[in-house]
Amino acid sequence: MQHLGTIPQEVLEQIAFFVATHDELGPPSDIVPLLGVNRRIASLLSAVANPHLYARIFAYKFDAAAPRRRLGNDETTPLALTEELQRRCSLLRRIRDRLDCTTCGSAPASDDGRDDGSDAHSPPLSRVLWAAYFMVLENDGKNERQLREYAGIDVWLREFWFDPNGASGIMSAVNRDDWPSNHETMSLGMWLFWLLLKPEDYMENDAKFREATGILKLVALGAHHYPLCYPSWIEFIPTRRLKPSSVVRHYTTDLSVVAPAPAAPAILSYLTLANKLSVSWESINYMKPLAPTVASSITLKSSREWDGEWARTLSVGDPLLLMGNTLTEAFKPGSLEGVWEGLFTYTEFTAYAALLSGAPPATLQRSLVAQHRQTWKLREYHIYEDDADSSSSPPTKPSPPSSPRPRDGSHDTTDGEGRTPLSPGNPARGYVPNGTEVREGPTSLEIVEPGRNAPIIYQNVAHLRKMEVQPKVKDVFVTGEGHSAWGQFNLLGRVRPCDGFISLSKEYVDGDRGKWLYRGYLVGDKNGNLSGRWRDTLTLPHVAGYEGCFVMSRRR
Repeated sequence: MQHLGTIPQEVLEQIAFFVATHDELGPPSDIVPLLGVNRRIASLLSAVANPHLYARIFAYKFDAAAPRRRLGNDETTPLALTEELQRRCSLLRRIRDRLDCTTCGSAPASDDGRDDGSDAHSPPLSRVLWAAYFMVLENDGKNERQLREYAGIDVWLREFWFDPNGASGIMSAVNRDDWPSNHETMSLGMWLFWLLLKPEDYMENDAKFREATGILKLVALGAHHYPLCYPSWIEFIPTRRLKPSSVVRHYTTDLSVVAPAPAAPAILSYLTLANKLSVSWESINYMKPLAPTVASSITLKSSREWDGEWARTLSVGDPLLLMGNTLTEAFKPGSLEGVWEGLFTYTEFTAYAALLSGAPPATLQRSLVAQHRQTWKLREYHIYEDDADSSSSPPTKPSPPSSPRPRDGSHDTTDGEGRTPLSPGNPARGYVPNGTEVREGPTSLEIVEPGRNAPIIYQNVAHLRKMEVQPKVKDVFVTGEGHSAWGQFNLLGRVRPCDGFISLSKEYVDGDRGKWLYRGYLVGDKNGNLSGRWRDTLTLPHVAGYEGCFVMSRRR
């Protein structure tokens, strides 16, 4: 003991680091006996005295690149990493011990009776779900190993969803034939279910498959109970937040956040499992189904895949952020460009009408779901933020747009009005104002909006990619065409700036199949899927209408 007490501090720190990281997985519990050797060692190696040591331990066991990129160096100091290490170790133990996943599995905030230092006034279940959700969004490989291999989150999630006493409340509600409540923990649990889903875990036996798809089907197709987005899809520039924000401690920052709506991950999970069987017991496939790209199957893990989800969670939750008309980081310009393949589903109209009239969940669970494949070819067009309008715009202006002039030759592409985005428009037509004319050229889009003196010019993706200084994109307009078993159709719409919510009007060329509205999110980046719902356009936007779901993946 005396010899150990005379070792120089830098050598002690190296010993402590190797002791703490002897096991890659789990809390650095092996350091505890070392801290108990004597007072000198404890004073040199405690978390309070030596946060740099614990920041190194954090970086060894968890992924640190994403928080540094998203929060900045000032919010990811050694003190911040030390605090986050303590919080994560406590919460990972809770998952490992199967606490909080059932209504009979709650326990004090920490085993020694002390709080873990995070969100002391929020329930343990909420803290666990937020911590796990952020860990997955920051995952570059290490975080997922801690959650799966040490904490056993796959089993925890199965109990959360499918145990009769599961904390999601879904099983108890379904057993009563009631619609499960849409609350924060259910939404977070649904996102974790999709982000960590391994389909083979639910294909082991028929009963487990039926149970999982039956629950997911309610949230995926129950549009009148489980929304696609917050704020309401009706507003292109929202004037109010639909959900109150929660304050979550992340590193040393108190974040105001709103759990993202549950529909998008439920749709992805439901259609992934339903299409894993060649002949599904509850659906009709008119062609070989196309399953979404499963998040957990991505070989090279990258937190950049989830930058949009991170930005969206903050942008709709922080009351200090104005939900304006300039594109946020919730959508990456250019990410819709290209060819997409997928499917859309629908249920019998009379069954869906019964749901809108108050029918219980069993009506939906008994309904057959028809599927049709479809292909989209999408093109993005952008208008840039003028440096006269915002201090956040690039140091140099984008080049004047080159685009076809209107037939009267009167439009000057350098005037201010030509760079002003299209006004917020009809939500049932992809946020495009009624009466708007769209003329697509080789490199740009010319939009004639009623009441404006000059056309509005949007530039294509190629124009954005060749610019040396990347400008701030203010508005995204989308055009395209596609086909399904129902025929050829055209697509037209916009991306909502505050949260990257995509809304496209789908109009069949022959006119016999009518007009439909497709709304949803791009979940993920390079390996992402478009996930959302279509609805009829005859029903007023603020009234529940006839809806189904869809998923689209990039053509490989």
